Order: sequence, then structure tokens, then C-alpha cells
Amino acid sequence: MKWLRENKYAAMLLTLVRLYVGWAWMVAGWHKITGEKAFDATGYLKGAIAKPVLETGTTDLVYGNFVAFLKNFALPHVGIFNVVIPWGELLVGLGLLLGALTTTAIFFGLIMNFMYMFAGTVSTNPWLVLLGFIVFAAGANAGKFGVDHLILPYLHKWFDKIVNRFHFTFKLR
Repeated sequence: MKWLRENKYAAMLLTLVRLYVGWAWMVAGWHKITGEKAFDATGYLKGAIAKPVLETGTTDLVYGNFVAFLKNFALPHVGIFNVVIPWGELLVGLGLLLGALTTTAIFFGLIMNFMYMFAGTVSTNPWLVLLGFIVFAAGANAGKFGVDHLILPYLHKWFDKIVNRFHFTFKLR
């Protein structure tokens, strides 16, 4: 794990993985945003509700709580998802391609991958999850050859100031 998080050669390898995963996310989002027809998740959501992931042999719902979420929240608020999904995919992709807030970008990419898999879509999601966990485990080293190298020191100083302010405030009480 130390090698993955600190080694320069690992950072080079992680850059290739990060670029591949970032490209996949960016292209997926771009196609949804610039497609001839406006992106609409209604059909996908209805399909995921109508044909949920079932346990083999017993036909019990595997992700009953996720199906309930789709039916009771996602479908009634599909307009929000029609914006969040394509723009989320595009921004995750750009974050990974640029190496900007890499750990945050891959975290949200993994969340989306799992949501698609809970809905029953396999496609490239398992590969993206596997590669995503490698990038996520590497932490800041995954963005070493990217914008993270420039912005993370600044963000650390900024967060340290905030933490010290709160720490001092709590000490006084």
C-alpha cells in the first residue's frame, strides 16, 4: 500500500489508469449532454424497477431498498437525475483526466458505478469499479502528475487553518 500511495513509478502507472477511467466517464457524460435527444433517465428507471436484480432460485429482490429508492424518489424526481447524471459523469471524467481533486472525483465515480450495478446494469461498471478502487486507494499519489500536485498543498493549508480555528475555539470552552 505504501508503494501505491508514495512511489513515483506507481504515480506514473496510476496516471494511465486515471486517464483511462476519466476518459470513459467523460465520454459517457458528453454523449448524454450533447446527444441529439435530451437525456432522459425515465425509461432506464422504469426498467430497473420493473426488472430488478433477483436472487437466483428464490426470485427475492437482492436490492429491495434500492428499488424502493428508485420507485419512490428517483422516478418522481427524474428531472433532477436528468441533470445530475450526465453532468456528474462529465465532471468525474474531467476531474480524473486533469488529476484535479482526483480522490473526490473517483469517489463519486464509484458511487455512480455502484448505483448502475444495483439497478442491474453490468456493462463496463465492474472494470471501472476495480480500476476506481485502485485509484481511490492510491489517494493523492493518483493525481501527482496532474492539477492535484498544485492545488492539494494549498487546500491542506486552508483546511489546517479552519481546523486550528475550531480547535482553538473548542479549547476555550
